Amino acid sequence: MCEVYDAMFKESREVKTVKDVSAEKFITSFAQHLKRQGKFEIPKWADLVTTGKHKEMAPYDPDWIYTRAASIVRKIYIRGGVGVGGLRKVYGGQFRRGVQKNIYVKSSGKAIRYILQQLEEMGLVEQDDEGGRKISNEGQRELDTVAVQAVATVEEE
Repeated sequence: MCEVYDAMFKESREVKTVKDVSAEKFITSFAQHLKRQGKFEIPKWADLVTTGKHKEMAPYDPDWIYTRAASIVRKIYIRGGVGVGGLRKVYGGQFRRGVQKNIYVKSSGKAIRYILQQLEEMGLVEQDDEGGRKISNEGQRELDTVAVQAVATVEEE
């Protein structure tokens, strides 16, 4: 019974914004978009650094910074006014302390700060008056076009 309703809603909905696309599809397609553009600079320390205190090793994926940037842009799109501190909480995790209980720790602020600065230089994100960052008008346009393209590529496959 549920499949019938799901099929009805999927057919009738037309993708127009980032919120209409699943997170995984959007993040992978926007990360590829950032890599293709070539405006996003990868720092020297990107292959050595861990993404937080709770991680023991650096990410296996050499393009992890594009994926994290796409995820951060999506977070800012959905919930504007979020800053470095809020994003550190989002990307934090459980820190294993051996015999002691696990505790929650925030992720690395340097990586998030660097990504936000790069996104500001590209014109996708801008400073918010009430603090934090928000999506700029041209950034919103670009994100929405990538979202529509992501759904189009998935439907072709």
